[in-house]
Amino acid sequence: MARRRRKGKKKTGFVILFILLVIGLFVYFWFNKDEVKDLISNEIKVEKKLKIVDEDSKSRPIAVMINNNHVAWPHAGLQDAYITYEILAEGGITRLMALFKDKDTSKIGSVRSARPYYLDYALENDAIYVHYGWSDQAKADISALDIDNINGLTVSSVFWRDKSLNKATEHTVFTSMEKIKEYASEKGYDRDTDKDLLLNYSVDEIDLSKREDAIKADTVFMKYSYYTTSSYEYDSANKVYKRFMSDEPHVDAVTGQQYTYKNIIITPISTHTYDSYGRLELENIGSGDGCYITNGYAIPITWSKSSRSSQTVYKNMDGKEIKVNDGNTFIQITPPSEGIDIKGNTDENV
Repeated sequence: MARRRRKGKKKTGFVILFILLVIGLFVYFWFNKDEVKDLISNEIKVEKKLKIVDEDSKSRPIAVMINNNHVAWPHAGLQDAYITYEILAEGGITRLMALFKDKDTSKIGSVRSARPYYLDYALENDAIYVHYGWSDQAKADISALDIDNINGLTVSSVFWRDKSLNKATEHTVFTSMEKIKEYASEKGYDRDTDKDLLLNYSVDEIDLSKREDAIKADTVFMKYSYYTTSSYEYDSANKVYKRFMSDEPHVDAVTGQQYTYKNIIITPISTHTYDSYGRLELENIGSGDGCYITNGYAIPITWSKSSRSSQTVYKNMDGKEIKVNDGNTFIQITPPSEGIDIKGNTDENV
């Protein structure tokens, strides 16, 4: 009987000890709940990865010049680009430059010739520059700046013509990431980069609506010239912007799907002509104003670029470098003399 009583006392002691331990843990977590939440949150953040790019990848971006003459539409492969630039060229026509990283896009284009100011944006991303032809100034700058480039006028193996399009020859040139990478390796171009990504991406969703300087941005309209406009409509269900060009949906030739973008950056920058043909120079070394748009809201920002190869820095009105949402970005460099219209459902605008 004595042994049974001793065993019973041991069991009771263990139960009491267990209960005290549970109570102690509860008390600890209750009085330290904020620190525990932060710890759990930090652990979750460590596990999150960007979807738009692989942060651990050191591979160099590929920058492809894209023809944006209306008769060259539709484009191919642009949805795979993590950043796309649009800038005015001669004749009121814009050209695009699409940046790809760690993609195997099978058809990109149509590809067009180089212009000198696009080199600045290839340089700031340390990108291999892919084009078909060049202006005299672009040719001189590519040589002077020692830019790793692939020119369709001299490298036929990287490009092909899609003769089924029944268009003028200059609107039928396409390329692929496989062909670009193969030639870059043959040429001995560095395939890795030590340069940081241009933009600061956030794995956590950014909500601009919490900022006092934010306005609703359900529609965005930019005029480049009598010939070219670019616009967006916010798709609140998918939290992306559907892109339009000259009031037509901007669709992909391969998939038939309309292009969508998570982030839009608009920076009005002046140009001036430098030859009788009307070719332009872009006054992009310096600073100016702009706006950043994502998830249905826009905020004012500033931009600054200190040299052709330096990265453009985008800051909010607090003077802090902006963070952008995890997703693809369209950088619209527009003429200051033309209109930008940003509206919400309540007709707020800037």
